[in-house]
Amino acid sequence: MGLLSLHFAALLLNGMLLMILADAGAHHYDFVLKEENFTRLCSTKSMLVVNGSFPGPTIRVHKGDTVYVNVYNHGNYGVTIHWHGVKQPRNPWSDGPVYITQCPIQPGSNFTYEVIFSEEEGTVWWHAHSNWTRNSVHGAIVIYPDKGTTFPYLQPDGEEIIILGDWFKSDLNLAVQELLDSGGNSALDPDAFTINGQPGDLFICSKETTHRWLVDYGETYLLRVVNVAMNALLFFAIAEHNLTIVGTDGAYIKPIVTSYIMIGPGQTMDIVVTTNQSLGQYYMAARYFTSDTLEYSSHNYPKGNATAILQYRGNYTLTSPSFPTTLPFYTDYNAGLSFMKRFRSLASQDHPVDVPQNISTRMFVTTSMNENVYNLHKYLAASLNNVTWVDTTISVLEAYYRNISGFYTTDFPNVPPEFFDFLAESLGLDVTQCLRGTKVKIVDYNEEVEIVFQSTNVFNSSQNHPMHLHGYSVYVVGLGEGIFNPDEDPKGYNLVDPPYVNTATVPKTGWIAVRFRASNPGVWLFHCHIERHYTVGMNTVIITKNGGTPETSMQDPPPYMPSCGSSLFSY
Repeated sequence: MGLLSLHFAALLLNGMLLMILADAGAHHYDFVLKEENFTRLCSTKSMLVVNGSFPGPTIRVHKGDTVYVNVYNHGNYGVTIHWHGVKQPRNPWSDGPVYITQCPIQPGSNFTYEVIFSEEEGTVWWHAHSNWTRNSVHGAIVIYPDKGTTFPYLQPDGEEIIILGDWFKSDLNLAVQELLDSGGNSALDPDAFTINGQPGDLFICSKETTHRWLVDYGETYLLRVVNVAMNALLFFAIAEHNLTIVGTDGAYIKPIVTSYIMIGPGQTMDIVVTTNQSLGQYYMAARYFTSDTLEYSSHNYPKGNATAILQYRGNYTLTSPSFPTTLPFYTDYNAGLSFMKRFRSLASQDHPVDVPQNISTRMFVTTSMNENVYNLHKYLAASLNNVTWVDTTISVLEAYYRNISGFYTTDFPNVPPEFFDFLAESLGLDVTQCLRGTKVKIVDYNEEVEIVFQSTNVFNSSQNHPMHLHGYSVYVVGLGEGIFNPDEDPKGYNLVDPPYVNTATVPKTGWIAVRFRASNPGVWLFHCHIERHYTVGMNTVIITKNGGTPETSMQDPPPYMPSCGSSLFSY
């Protein structure tokens, strides 16, 4: 049988499979990637979006469902899609990070992702995972409770999705490439932050398009908040309204009543809002939270407030919206740190925790900004344990599955090459250089792992790092300031109800300790979700070996994985 016939047969079998699954109640979406024109801040640009919308379409499922998303790439460069916070049990083939689990979907081709939901419940999201395309290619995923069950809190009267993002007037991928070619040592700041794709009426040419959320007095609503910003942790508040956080990263927590939130890139929060104020208009506002030492000292950080409007229905005279006075200032580090410390898992009978207690692998991983010297030029780099990641020309998953040597090594270190005063000011040049490599960590199936992430002040650039592990959520059992003390700090671990998250933020002046059980066989990316840091190497890969049965082993690959041709972007 010729190659064309084999390809046709594979497509036919795939189509028959999808029809069978459709009868079983599976969900199906078509995502068409295409360049479209959008106007913000008085100027128009073309950018890649899904189904003509920015933000993209929302996927809605119940706990335990499976979704098939056929992605058609009608754009000009290769793209992949990641299902952020979806654990994809035994199915890394559809996880999506470029050159980790697949190669790009080339222009003019398509690929069907099998998105397998398991224990997730709440809000997660999807986004492009190749170059910086996720700036315009992203959307929310709403996971309702399993059919026949309910929320572990009062059923809301309605819900609203709030996507916090950013807007760049430039062609972002080209701007990033130019920045990297020049050494990458300057920031690439957005021209505005956005709420549901709009900067809000405090920015020029934006008043008429400000997002409005219409509510009724005396109702209870569920806000599903997603931070899709490229490099920004954000503060968010609603004028004169309290927020009750009931979930984060697709898992329930003990309710937190607060007047503001701090949310990092990649994180999601489910928030209950009661509309109990006087009829009128109220700003929902988001602003940048800078934890970067250099930004803080120079006051050189993105300023301005993205706004949307909560508007009560009713017969009254409209006045200007009030602004949330509880929104912390850009540099209020204590507001960010104290907020991070408040989270606890719900840990109820219906939503129990399962914190690993018998740790067999312990890792101590430093997060650093570095520089590399290549062809006599200095380039910005970022590292974990002084290793900056280098992409391969095929996916790590394919190399691992097919046992192809030469594309990665299995020697990612459990500890940094040297220990020093990680948070000291003006650290010497001897700690600024890092090792380039494609180094992965391999763990056995069901192994219980603890990783302590320690922030460093290399280049006087300590800052928060939201670390995202694909294929898993982790329990954040500890969080502290200063340098982790392995003898004393574990005594204060929370092993009863620690938060269960897929994106855990390392504080700029301290550390976090996370635990997970390696029960999901496959190849899984672990990276900082600040895109600038990820682009210059702050990531590694954790490979979980197969267990001893077919049910504890990776699925076989689908027959139609994208081939590894040129994606037009090399970073």
